[in-house]
Amino acid sequence: MSTRKRAAGGPAAHRILQAGDQALVVEFGDAIDARLNGLVQALDRRVAKAAIDGVIECVPTYRSLMIVYDPLRIGSAALRKRVEKLVPNSADAEAPARRWTIPVAYGGAHGLDLEEVARLHGLTTDEVIALHSGAEYRVYMIGFSPGLAYLGGLPEQLHTPRRTSPRLRVPASSVSIGGIQAAVFSVEIPSGWHLLGRTPERMFDLRRKQPFLLGAGDHVRFRPIAPDEYDRLAALAERGEPVAQCEAAA
Repeated sequence: MSTRKRAAGGPAAHRILQAGDQALVVEFGDAIDARLNGLVQALDRRVAKAAIDGVIECVPTYRSLMIVYDPLRIGSAALRKRVEKLVPNSADAEAPARRWTIPVAYGGAHGLDLEEVARLHGLTTDEVIALHSGAEYRVYMIGFSPGLAYLGGLPEQLHTPRRTSPRLRVPASSVSIGGIQAAVFSVEIPSGWHLLGRTPERMFDLRRKQPFLLGAGDHVRFRPIAPDEYDRLAALAERGEPVAQCEAAA
């Protein structure tokens, strides 16, 4: 069962789908779009603030929010009614965002695919670095592995199909691109994305109160650093000290 509605001046167009017997999914569209993602994150905040008895957790994605619940504490119909009242309109979707500046050592052992990406696009490696580090990215979602941040905002000149031969092991904290997206990997994983560089920052660290460095809705910029600065900052990160800079939400 689903609903899709938008009253004049009311909630944004959406539909609510049943996902098994323990979750509802609220969809706002089918595209990678900052406005839709803002609606997802606004609903996530509203559901959290409402503290609905029986709701276990919410999982935001690019354009939908999964609401996991305990059916012994709240039924699907009752939860659906509560959620309908919380769906935002486009006017109140966005919230102040944290803005991160993350240091990155590009190329060489840190970015094995930098030269290949430059060749594919007819650019120099310096031009690729300038394009990648000159953009501001939006964290659309966290997923696939703990703390992995999917980023929108990759310059069109760097849109690159994924590798035809994925690597079985990609180091944690690798900064990569794939298709129209960018990402910062949090833990070692297999991947077919192109590796441009690596940050000394720990994207996932259980020593922190909040293990994930980034959150959905954050904005990110990358700051190129030299290999020797990478080594210095990596030593600080190893001791648990932050090396990325964050401008808190206003």
